[in-house]
Amino acid sequence: MPRTPNEYVVHLMIEGGHREEIRFSNIQEFQKWYSSELVPKSASSEFISVPIKNVQGEYMVVRPSKIVAIRVEPVFSSSVERY
Repeated sequence: MPRTPNEYVVHLMIEGGHREEIRFSNIQEFQKWYSSELVPKSASSEFISVPIKNVQGEYMVVRPSKIVAIRVEPVFSSSVERY
């Protein structure tokens, strides 16, 4: 029986070498944000909001045209935290 991830960590690699990490509770949440917010504005230099659900009172905005890569990592409750 395949394991189900507890959450998904999305790593945004931004122009200039910056990296940001955001978390989604399921892949459908990421796909919804990606297809409705990021893809339609991918060439834009205007800021879009990035959902940060695990930190209260904090938010992030990014210019979609400056995102050079995205890595999606499933995280299982049995996974060892890597820092």
